[in-house]
Parts: sequence; C-alpha cells; structure tokens
Amino acid sequence: MQKYFLELGKTLGIIACVSNLTGVLHEFQAGKAHVAVYNTPGEAGRAAAAHAAVLMEEAIRREGRARVIAATGNSQIPLAEALVRQKVQWQALELFHMDEYVGMKADHPASFRHWIKQRLADKVHLGEVHYLEADAADLDREIERYSRLLGEAAIDLAFVGFGENGHIAFNDPPVADFNDPAVVKVVTLDEACRRQQAGEGHFEDVDAVPKQAATITCPGLFGAKSWICCVPEGRKSEAVRDALEGPISEACPASLVRRHPRAYVYLDADSAALLRAAEA
Repeated sequence: MQKYFLELGKTLGIIACVSNLTGVLHEFQAGKAHVAVYNTPGEAGRAAAAHAAVLMEEAIRREGRARVIAATGNSQIPLAEALVRQKVQWQALELFHMDEYVGMKADHPASFRHWIKQRLADKVHLGEVHYLEADAADLDREIERYSRLLGEAAIDLAFVGFGENGHIAFNDPPVADFNDPAVVKVVTLDEACRRQQAGEGHFEDVDAVPKQAATITCPGLFGAKSWICCVPEGRKSEAVRDALEGPISEACPASLVRRHPRAYVYLDADSAALLRAAEA
C-alpha cells in the first residue's frame, strides 16, 4: 500500500503524500482491506489525509470532480487538520457528510454540519457542500433529497470512522443492515453510541444526547469507490479488533470494511493494541 501510493503521489505531483506515507509501524491485510498502523493519531491522520489527497486528485483528473463523503467526530480531527493542508483542487470537490442529529440546528456546537463548516468548509474553498438538514420541517422529504443527491453520480471516496460500538456513520449494531434498501434513513441511537457522544464532550450528559439521527446507510457508504478509515485512540481498540478480526456481521457494522474492494484503514498504536495481526 505504501509503495503504491508513494509512486502514484509522485505521478500526480502530490509531494505531501510522499512525505507523509513514511513511518508506518505495521502493514497487513484484513480481508480485502489494507491496514497501516502508525505510532500516534497525528501520524495516522497525516498519512490518511495524504492518501485521500491522491484519491481525490485521481478522481478529479479522471472525472473533472471528486464526490466525497466526510466523517466527523473527535477522532477525525487530526485527519481533518491534515487534510486541509493537502494540495488538492478543492474547487472541484463535492462534499457530503454522513449523519446529523434529528431536530438539531446547524449552529449547535454538536451539529455535524457545524463540524464540517468549522473544520473543512471554512478552511478551503470547496466547490459544493451538501448539508444533511435533519432539522427540516419535512424530514422524509429531506431524506429523499439527500438520497437523490448522493445517487446522482458515483461517490469517489468515503471517510469512514469506527465508533466505540463498531458503528459506521450512525449505523449502530441494532439498526445496521448490510442489505438496507435505503440510502439515507432515520435511526434510533443505541445507549453505547449516546454514551460515546456524551463522553467526547459534545453534551452535558447522556440524557442530553438526541435519541435519533439521520444517517447514510451501510450500502450507501459501501457504494463509494474507495474508503479511507482513520481510527485512532485506545477507546476504539475493541471496535478495531472486532472489525478486523471478528465475524463480518451487523453486530459490528465496521466489519464491512473487510468486504470493500478498495478500503484503507489507518490506525495508531493504541487503537491497534488488541490486534493479533499488529503483533506479528
């Protein structure tokens, strides 16, 4: 994985990719997914961002634009900070995000629209940003609108984080469906997910966390041509172990990564601590 993207980065003139794809501690295959382990969250985030820049530029040169789904949350901050420093034709980027709390206003500090605006849209000049407005008066119509936008053309890249409960987007184990007919749907968040949101400091306590969210489904994410999964921090180590070494099932939605034909997982030493493969 490293050698291939060093060469592709040179070919596309993305020098940042060449410098940031060094320093990997371990590389291995988990199903179809390529996995790289770095020492710190910052190193993993920089490597993932550099790789993403190559994939986005590849799409832009091929199609004239890149359609991308962004992940949000605390664990994605090192990736986002590194991503906005990459040499990318940002005006050719069409950006989506994968979820939003039902009923939450866009200016709420915990809103994922706020996260996208603050950490990406306000930092670089994106060609187009599509926000999932889960506070819409007619939520069914909003779900249809966002599903239609996602389906207008292929998604080139999805950034897919793993939750502490193994979720991808807000597809928690009780509601995840690898064969879901929907592209976007409303879900009820499980208690583990809501505890994570409170624990990350987004809310005063678990009771303050909304009980529902709109999310892109598992198939909606799986349809992206490439996945970049940046999953740092020790609190994610059990989810990483289950995703990469446990059964592939909705009990750990992130295990779907092992079926994706072009998935790349970036870990740090702490998130990889429970993996047998990382010890080899």
